[in-house]
Amino acid sequence: MGAKVKICGLRTEAALEAALAGGAAYVGLVFFPPSPRNLAPADARPLAARARGRAKIVALMVDPDDRLIDAVVAAAEPDLLQLHGEESPTRVAEVRRRWGRPVMKAIKVETAADAETALAYREAADLILFDARAPADSARPGGNGAPFDWQSLLGVKDRVPYMLSGGLTPDNVASAIRATGAALVDVSSGVESSPGEKDPELIRRFLLAAREA
Repeated sequence: MGAKVKICGLRTEAALEAALAGGAAYVGLVFFPPSPRNLAPADARPLAARARGRAKIVALMVDPDDRLIDAVVAAAEPDLLQLHGEESPTRVAEVRRRWGRPVMKAIKVETAADAETALAYREAADLILFDARAPADSARPGGNGAPFDWQSLLGVKDRVPYMLSGGLTPDNVASAIRATGAALVDVSSGVESSPGEKDPELIRRFLLAAREA
């Protein structure tokens, strides 16, 4: 069946080119200082320019204020805004309306009840990102390298358009696609040699595994 892939947390031209050469459909740029993948808006501009027209550019922010969204949109001109914090459906709808771009809302999943919360965003968001709930002691809401129980999505996955994330690697992404039927998958830490450092070979392997699933 295969799935389209988003490689998230790209910070260098080499990593970006590996993602694009391997056929990534989405490339993610992170604007969240606690993350090892964080970029300043000005630093994202050349990466976004290189990716434009070759993959959809996704800007990840966590509970951003209007000033940050303004700066990110001006610098990266993203195709999609990813909200990865505790944004309410009202805020998600406001962001989509005000900046005129599709919005993907991250839902942190540990249980089936967590997954059900996505339904509250059906009218506000264009796409749901199902991600693993971060450990209680984590400073980051995502990119922690842990998968969740994919069976948790069974009651929801056919009711919202979604992308699957959370602990995916070149070794388990095919299983994840088969288990969930996901048409879109997202990876960050699963293609890194160390936090924030993307490995071009792992990127290549992930894209191949997702395509052949």
